[in-house]
Amino acid sequence: MKKIQLTVASLAIIASGLFVTACDNSKDAGNKNAKQSAKTEKTSSKADVKDLPNYRYVDIDTVLSKYNLAKDYNEEIVRLQTNMESQMKRHQTEIQNFASSMEKKMQNNGYLSEASYKQDQNSLVSMQDKAQKNMASLQSNFENSAMQAQQAVNDSIEAFVKEYNKTRGYDAILLKNATLFINPDLDITNEIVEGLNARYNKVTKK
Repeated sequence: MKKIQLTVASLAIIASGLFVTACDNSKDAGNKNAKQSAKTEKTSSKADVKDLPNYRYVDIDTVLSKYNLAKDYNEEIVRLQTNMESQMKRHQTEIQNFASSMEKKMQNNGYLSEASYKQDQNSLVSMQDKAQKNMASLQSNFENSAMQAQQAVNDSIEAFVKEYNKTRGYDAILLKNATLFINPDLDITNEIVEGLNARYNKVTKK
């Protein structure tokens, strides 16, 4: 079974206002602004922070790989999956061994009556039924745990970003993977990761 890593489908986009473009009705003013913009592009290869658009972006894959809460949940999900695989192999081995012993017993005329053979047959069916129920329970627990972990990480990131933006006032915080191209100067991924980990207190299991 392929190892599953925790992934979050999306990070909430924070929209605290609308982008507003100021337009001057004067053609002369427009031409003047265009000339000034052209001059600025020639004299500077990288925009100053004050000249950047009022939005930023986050690389969610990097956040998930570095956020300690996400890493802890991922370790728990991997543990559950490993346990599920181990239980499956154990059931398979027990059933195969019992079926093999029945076959050998038949070949050696070990069954003295039809009743004794049917008894072992019923035991084999019971083992298979027990294995199926156990695996279904483990699978359900695994899926529920994965969903809860994903939701917890998603909620934590969303709550932090909203709080973070109260002191930044960005019009939007976007996802990098939702864009074809975006200026690298707008990347705040490291700030988000540092802030998330700074407030995260790992809960020690008793």
